[in-house]
Amino acid sequence: MSDEAGPSSTIRSEAPERPLPSTPFYSIEYPGYVKPESVPLAVSNLGGHSRLETAFKRTAAKNEALLELNLRPGNPFAHPIPGDIVSTNNILLKVVRRKRRNPNGECVGEFTAEAVGVIPKTARFRSMADYQFQPDMNDPLAQLRLAMDQMDVDAIRQYSIPEEKEDYLDPALAEQSEQTSGPRSNLRLFPPPLFSRQNVPQNYNFKANPASIVTSLINEETGEERKRLINKGRWKGHGPVTITFSDPNVPEGPPPTVETARTQANSELLNRILEFMNERPVWTRAALYNQFSPAELREIHNSKVIMPLAGFMFSDGPWRDAMVRFKYDPRKELDARIYQRIYFRNANHPMARPSVVARRQEGRSSTTYISRSIEQEESFEADRRKSHIFDGKTVTKETAAFQLCDIHDPMLKEMVEDDEDLREVCDERDGWYSAQALERIKTILRHKFFSLLQGYVATEEECQALLEQDASGKSQTTRMKRLKFGKHNMAKGALRPEDAAAARLQATLDRNAKTLLANRREMYGGRNSQTADNSR
Repeated sequence: MSDEAGPSSTIRSEAPERPLPSTPFYSIEYPGYVKPESVPLAVSNLGGHSRLETAFKRTAAKNEALLELNLRPGNPFAHPIPGDIVSTNNILLKVVRRKRRNPNGECVGEFTAEAVGVIPKTARFRSMADYQFQPDMNDPLAQLRLAMDQMDVDAIRQYSIPEEKEDYLDPALAEQSEQTSGPRSNLRLFPPPLFSRQNVPQNYNFKANPASIVTSLINEETGEERKRLINKGRWKGHGPVTITFSDPNVPEGPPPTVETARTQANSELLNRILEFMNERPVWTRAALYNQFSPAELREIHNSKVIMPLAGFMFSDGPWRDAMVRFKYDPRKELDARIYQRIYFRNANHPMARPSVVARRQEGRSSTTYISRSIEQEESFEADRRKSHIFDGKTVTKETAAFQLCDIHDPMLKEMVEDDEDLREVCDERDGWYSAQALERIKTILRHKFFSLLQGYVATEEECQALLEQDASGKSQTTRMKRLKFGKHNMAKGALRPEDAAAARLQATLDRNAKTLLANRREMYGGRNSQTADNSR
């Protein structure tokens, strides 16, 4: 191969090295057109030379390295455009163009570039400009703002709050109605220091919901037709029909919206729940859920239609939050007293619950499956199925919420089935039991339940002593002092509105009587001491 270069070979030459000047320059990316004669105005809009020197200083703090571009200088209500000082590694080039004419008379441009220095910092205005609003500058409040900027003491001292007038008029409407001599609106709309905190534009990518359709609605009163978008694919949640204790009638069936969704429910699970409701007309959710396996219970929760098809609920009263069979009114059936709920709070029960993710991970972990044997799993499932039952010997949860029919403790069961102390008309707080009979049941149930939480079984002697103490009136008095009136606390034993008002009035009278007696004693004691001093 010949060492000589062929005709197709190119001659390569290295770029000449040039020294890089170390003179620093600072760059400002001004968001606007700047002519040579308008450079002083642009610098003034940025705050002046002193503000620029402070922002570009190497030791400038973070809050000092901020610039504000005021496009309307002198207007205190104009919102500036924020700018940031960023580090750069740019080179400042000086480009010179010389025009020369060749022998043919054509003008040819010749460019030369020279590095002048480096640009270590650059001011950029990449943030969005805030919304602008210009108020009426003739308003006294706007004049006061200008006087404060100019430190006009006389104008500040002469300012007075103008009289507020409520005859607000829209100038545009006044012009349309030819009320040129009418008063203008005196509503002072002054802009806040900042309208929007969003500085960086976001790609919102707004798109209409493809499942939404235009639907026409007619107002029955005015006959006006309106159009609105309705999402046909939205999820519709259903819940059991809820009534209050004071409602005269009970629902005879599910509402039409729930009835139309009957085909979405699992017919096998729905039929089983309806069978349970026929056997027992009132169920708590816990008692009803305990009749199903975890997989079936999960499907009932996910369905959202099965429970509304099975019955209705009371929002207050003795059967609060319990599922009741349609057409069954426990307020008219004396036998429904055994379905009343008794619940009370456990102050020592922790309110914080583990998250759903933590419980799932704990249940799915291999160590959990290894540590639990088949017998333990069966025992755990059996305890779960009996969590709504109270037998006086075991406790499966730390909160007390039981129906009277689910109390299997012999002593409490005898008190529940006793029909000597019942009412003729159902009561909102006590149901079919008298206040004394229901309070006795609550006293024993509370004592037995908390005794089990402490690790021992309450004896019958302890319960009898509590009943004797309750009969003497000590326990009832103590209990009534802690109760507060509330609509949903009626079933917990709270006072009636009139009884609560009477108790508060009596407490106020007793307190005033004690205060008056103390004042009289102090007054007479002072007189007696003064008389003794005079006699001496």
